[in-house]
Amino acid sequence: PGVVRNLIRLGVLEPASLEPVMPRAAMEVDSVRLNAAQVAAAGKLVDAVGAAGGHRTYLLQGVTGAGKTEVYLEAVRRAVDQGLQVLVLLPEIALTEALVRRLALRMGVEPTLWHSRLAEGARRKAWHSVVEGVAPIVAGARSSLFLPFRRLGLIIVDEEHDSSYKQEDRVIYSARDMAVLRADTAGIPAILSTATPSLETYVNASRGRYVRLSLPERVGDAVLPEVRTVDLRTHRPGSRRWLAPPVVEAVHRTLESGGQALLFLNRRGYAPLLICLDCGHRIGCLHCDASLVMHQARQVLLCHHCGHEERVPRQCPQCGKENGLGPCGPGIERLAEEVASRFPSARRSMLSSDSVRGGQVLSSELDDVAAGRIDICVGTQIVAKGHHFPRLRFVGVIDADFCLAHGDFRAGERTFQIIRQVTGRAGRSGGESLALLQTADPGNPVIRAIVAGDEEAFLARLAREREAASAPPFGRYVAAIISSRDADAALQVVRRLDRNADLLESNGIRLWGPVRAPLARRRDRWRWRFLAVAPTRLAVQRHVAAWKASAGAPRSVQIALDVDPQSFL
Repeated sequence: PGVVRNLIRLGVLEPASLEPVMPRAAMEVDSVRLNAAQVAAAGKLVDAVGAAGGHRTYLLQGVTGAGKTEVYLEAVRRAVDQGLQVLVLLPEIALTEALVRRLALRMGVEPTLWHSRLAEGARRKAWHSVVEGVAPIVAGARSSLFLPFRRLGLIIVDEEHDSSYKQEDRVIYSARDMAVLRADTAGIPAILSTATPSLETYVNASRGRYVRLSLPERVGDAVLPEVRTVDLRTHRPGSRRWLAPPVVEAVHRTLESGGQALLFLNRRGYAPLLICLDCGHRIGCLHCDASLVMHQARQVLLCHHCGHEERVPRQCPQCGKENGLGPCGPGIERLAEEVASRFPSARRSMLSSDSVRGGQVLSSELDDVAAGRIDICVGTQIVAKGHHFPRLRFVGVIDADFCLAHGDFRAGERTFQIIRQVTGRAGRSGGESLALLQTADPGNPVIRAIVAGDEEAFLARLAREREAASAPPFGRYVAAIISSRDADAALQVVRRLDRNADLLESNGIRLWGPVRAPLARRRDRWRWRFLAVAPTRLAVQRHVAAWKASAGAPRSVQIALDVDPQSFL
């Protein structure tokens, strides 16, 4: 830039302003034949784009493989043809590559990407293309919602149920809810697309606040997989084994028939615990009240809360015993190790955010699975949604009870969503397919609902339970997290807030707590929690803000208010 400026100063170059030009189709555009249900849903979405009626929110709900993306791409095409800009929000960076390719093929224009892994130069270029109006389509993570669009005409939230849309540090917000608010403010349509809607969205659609568009069947000859449970109390995997015999047999049958298998375990690393087999000491994080997760491939122990990392020790830090530390429980690396020993001739792939770093590497790995160059894929939630694997005939969920153990009122809902998503990867190109859920509690209502596949009944029952408890979306929760590096200073603020509870209770807000947070120390900060419970119609933010101010907290103590919290750690 300095050279250019000097040439301008010397009169060699003369600056000239150019009007921004919207890019047109740069490649041959694919056409897709839609079925009757897709045509009906797409017609309503297309009519909403640029309509004079203003804002409407649409829930585009369809089973996995029903072609939801192809439906909302029709609305994207209408917006681009009208010279409007479109924002497509995605919960995972891993999903951007596949969607970008689909958008480019359907629209003939490369979408602009926006997420945290962009290089600084690419980020600057993307920002300017958005503000100048020359980026017709933006695909990105939750922060792309705040880009300065010049002619925004449509917002799409893909996988709207995903908890990744909630940012829980610094500025706390739900990108899904803010997307609806921004669309309402701009008077444009918003589309919430999902196979497993969040209960909040389901209730809004049931009450007529959102327009519900349903795609009840898969496209073409594809059918949903048969889903069955494997009772781990009866079918024990064996010592230091994690695959139950029926799952091993199903993988063998799948490979013999020329199909692919996906084994799903939503747990990163090699083992969630490393303990001393002599004295029982658990290796914990220096900065959090959490166990360090063993990552065998890198020979490190890693805290998944603060990022602290250290080498795997050769001796116990407490008793000094050498070679006495043992991993406890399975992570995805340990599962992949078992798969390698059981199926040595199979072509294998392990996909998680730790094992695959960088969008291009992940895209290459996913392409290998989709092209049939992989026989067995072992993956975390990174493979659970948004991907199309034509040869996939079997899905094994290794620990279907994992999420149910969390102390969270949404645990059942999240378990239902993630397992329905991952089992839905199978059978998308026709033919019979099977999903087996390894569980120690096959009678659990959530597990039974997944096997039955009756999503409507599950959501209706969940709504009744939440309404009886005045829990969201039938009541408002506001979490107050008090934290400080000084434990005593934090406790003093907690006690003042507790004494001032009448500021809330006199306005019809119940206050639960204080309690130590389940993760009592995180990033060297000591943490306490309150939970305020209020009716949905109450302007709870104003009252909670006044209560927070009454504590007179010093700068060393942080009080974070989280409206509609997604995490309770």
